[in-house]
Amino acid sequence: MSEPFLTVTDLCIGYEGKAIINDICFTVNNGAYVCIIGDNGAGKSTLIKTLAGLLKPIYGTTQFSAARHEIGYLPQQTTNQSAFPASAYEIVCTGALGQWYRPFYSKTEKSRIAWACEKTGVSPYAKQSYRELSGGQQQRVLLARALVCAKNAVILDEPTAGLDPSATQDFYALLHKINREENITIIMVTHDMDGVEKYATHIVELKEGEANCGHK
Repeated sequence: MSEPFLTVTDLCIGYEGKAIINDICFTVNNGAYVCIIGDNGAGKSTLIKTLAGLLKPIYGTTQFSAARHEIGYLPQQTTNQSAFPASAYEIVCTGALGQWYRPFYSKTEKSRIAWACEKTGVSPYAKQSYRELSGGQQQRVLLARALVCAKNAVILDEPTAGLDPSATQDFYALLHKINREENITIIMVTHDMDGVEKYATHIVELKEGEANCGHK
């Protein structure tokens, strides 16, 4: 049996002390592909940000088998981010230090960066300006950036928002390939039910202040 990667116990999430959902409990095993679904305003992004450590829970615990700095995070992209004046490669490199590009990297970091570019298909356009890439290509760059530090898992907040149907399907197929080939756990917020039905191993559904969790 696969070992638990994440155990969520009696978790209450919200903003400024105001609860959105109470008593969330679920377990994610290593190598799982988990989709968090629900209507707008149901608390999906609040939950994913709490799991990523960006928001503190009101109460309850989220226990990972890995250190947080070894978990990749791909947030929703903003318009300002999509126009960032750097090359695709420079963006991927920032995954080695969490925030800023620097001119020198260790041999191990360079190897991981090259692996992430190759694994996500970014290598052919790594030298191109990030802001000149298509939406699908930009998301691959951001996924590569997350993979640089992701030893065990990647947490994603609606990564296909704004992408056309073809780019959306390509991105989900890429995630599935990485999940299967690298045994990297995927925990993702999504509205795309076709992708959920095709690839997810587990679903967390947020509805009317409750979280229903289980196998697909």
